[in-house]
Amino acid sequence: MALTTDFASIDPGSRTVDQKQDYSRYRIVPARHPGRLVGTIFAALVIAAALYSTFTNPRWGWGVFAQWFFAEPVLVGLGRTLLLTVLAAITGSILGTALALARVSKSPLLSGLSWGYIWLLRSIPMIVLLLVLNNLGYLYETIKIGVPFTNTILIDYPTVQLLTPFAAAFLGLTLNQSAFFAEIVRGGILSVDQGQLEAAAALGLPRRRQAFRIVLPQAMRSILPTGFNEIIGLAKSTSMVYVLALPELFYTVQVIYRRNLEVIPLLMVATVWYLVIMTVLSIAQHYIERYFSKGALRNPTPLPFQAFFERFRHPLPALDISRDAALRSGFSDVANFRAAGGAVRIHGISKSFGALKVLDSIELSLSPGSVTAILGPSGSGKSTLLRAINHLESVDGGFISIDGNLIGYSQKGDTLYELKEKDILKSRADIGMVFQNFNLFPHLTVLENLIEAPIQVRGVSREEAVQLAQELLARVGLSDKITAYPRQLSGGQQQRVAIARALALRPKVLLFDEPTSALDPELVGEVLDVIKELARTGTTLVIVTHEIGFAREVADTVVFMESGHILEAGPPARIFNEAEHPRTREFLAKVL
Repeated sequence: MALTTDFASIDPGSRTVDQKQDYSRYRIVPARHPGRLVGTIFAALVIAAALYSTFTNPRWGWGVFAQWFFAEPVLVGLGRTLLLTVLAAITGSILGTALALARVSKSPLLSGLSWGYIWLLRSIPMIVLLLVLNNLGYLYETIKIGVPFTNTILIDYPTVQLLTPFAAAFLGLTLNQSAFFAEIVRGGILSVDQGQLEAAAALGLPRRRQAFRIVLPQAMRSILPTGFNEIIGLAKSTSMVYVLALPELFYTVQVIYRRNLEVIPLLMVATVWYLVIMTVLSIAQHYIERYFSKGALRNPTPLPFQAFFERFRHPLPALDISRDAALRSGFSDVANFRAAGGAVRIHGISKSFGALKVLDSIELSLSPGSVTAILGPSGSGKSTLLRAINHLESVDGGFISIDGNLIGYSQKGDTLYELKEKDILKSRADIGMVFQNFNLFPHLTVLENLIEAPIQVRGVSREEAVQLAQELLARVGLSDKITAYPRQLSGGQQQRVAIARALALRPKVLLFDEPTSALDPELVGEVLDVIKELARTGTTLVIVTHEIGFAREVADTVVFMESGHILEAGPPARIFNEAEHPRTREFLAKVL
C-alpha cells in the first residue's frame, strides 16, 4: 500500500522517467523451492551412504577385483561377448526388418509366414532355443544341399562340425533377436502417418525408395528407443550361452570364482564390464536418436562436430540475384515453366467403400490447360474423385485417361488389366498432387523434399534438380528457406513448398485437394496467389476447394458434386449466377 501511495504522489509528467529509475534499483529474488532442496539433500545422502558402504567394506574384495578386471581370460571372454552382441544385433536387425516388411505386405501367405515365425520364436525361451540348436545334430546328422528330386548332392557335412557352440550361440541369439525386433520395426512403420505414403506414391517414388527413404527414417524415431533396449537386453542375454560351455564373459567369471572362491569380486568384474557395455550403447543410442530426429524439433541442438563437418559439404550453387528477383514475379513469365497441360477424360467411374457408394458413374472431360474447381458439401466424393485421377484410389468401374493414355490400366481389346504398382508409379509422375495437410517429408529439408522425385523418378542429375528447386522456391517466395525443415515453416509456407515439390516433376496435370482448408485465414491468400499464377502456365489444374470467390475468379469450369454424382458442370458465370439444379442453387445460397 505504501508503494502505491508513493507512486500516486509522483508528478504525471515525470512518472515514466521516475518509474524507469526506480525499476533499475529493484532486486529480483528467485522463487524458493524448499521441497526440491530437501529432495536434493536426501538424494545426496543416499548416494554418499551407498558409495561409503561399497568402498569401505573389505568383503567386496576390491583388491581381487583389480587383479582380475584386466586379466587375459576375462578380456578374451569380454571380446567373445562383444562379438556375439555385434553379430547378433546386426543380423537380427536385418532379419527383423525383413520380417516386419513381410508382416505388413499385402501377400497373405508371406504375411502369415512372418507372423508364424515371430509367434514361434517369441514363444520359445532363449535357453531352450540354445539347447535345441546345440543338439540339432541328434535330429539331423548331416546337412545336405543338392538338386531337388534327383540324387545329386552338392554339399554333405556333419551337423556337429558345422554347428559349433559359437555358431549355435550366434544363430540362437540372431533368431530370438529378429523375432522381437520385427515387432518393434512393424510398430515404427505403423506409426508413420498414412499421408507420407500417399505423398511418396503421388510423386511416383519406387516402393523400395518409399520404404527406405521415406518410411523407415521416420519410423526410426519410434524404433530406436525400444530397439536399443532390445540390443542392451541382447548384450546381457549372451550370458545365457554358458549352457553351451562357451567361454564368454559370464562363463569365464564363473570358471574363475569356482577355482578361487572369490565369488563377489569376480561377479563385480562381470558387472562393471556389463556397465561399460551398456554405457557405450546408451551414448550411441543418444546420438543416433538425435540424428534421426532431424526435422522433429523447430530449434534442434547441433550434434557434436556438426559445424566442423559442415565445412566439407558442397555449398549450394548461388542463384543470380537479378534472376531471383525476376522469378519472384510468378510462373507465367518464364517460358521454361510453361507446361503442356494434359487432357483429362473420366469415363463412368464408380467407387464404393463397403455398402457406401462414394462415386456413381462419373463422366467428365477436361481440356488441356484448363482450370477446374470442384465444389460440393463434405462427403460428396470430391476428394475421392481427385485421388482416383492419379490412381491413389482404385475404382470399381470405369477408367480415367490423360492425353488418351489410361491411368492404372493397360488395354487389350475390350479388356482392361490393372498395372503393377511400379508401372502405376511411373504414370503418376505426370500427375502432381498437393494435399490438404501438405504431407511434406518432415525428416528432409525443403531442398531434399523438392529434389527427391526428380532424381529418382525423372532421372535428372542432382545439380539440375537443385537448380530447378532453387528456381521453384524463388517463384513461391521461399528462397531463404531452402535448408529449413518443414516443422520450421508456417502452414502457408509448407503449402507453397508442397506446390513447388509437385511442380518439380513438371506434371501435365496438377491436383489440389482443398489446399487452403488446413490454413489460418491470414495464410490462405498467399497460397491462392501461387495457384493463380499457376493457372496461367498451361498446366491442367483440378482443384477441390471451398473458396467460392477463388473458384469464380480462376476456374474455367466449375463442377458441383453431391452424394457421388456430378449434379452440374459449366462456366463459373453460369454456375454462380444461373445454376440449373436446385441443389446447386441451395448450396451456393448458403456459401455466397
